[in-house]
Amino acid sequence: MNLRVRVVNCGSRHWYADIDDADDPQPDDPFWYVDNCRTQAQALDSACTELRLMSGRLVRGDHLDRVLEVTGVPV
Repeated sequence: MNLRVRVVNCGSRHWYADIDDADDPQPDDPFWYVDNCRTQAQALDSACTELRLMSGRLVRGDHLDRVLEVTGVPV
């Protein structure tokens, strides 16, 4: 699995980050996301921390659920 972190500026003082499969053509169904970060650095730090945790889960052979699978609501 090839995961990627995406960080997006959604206006002044509003940053969004998500983690998704780099080969997934649908960006509305990530494995994880965070919204309303005050800075780009905060969004990136949160995403990298989560990516580290996800990598450990993948090494153990755990299945990663997408946000849509867990909540039923697309991001």
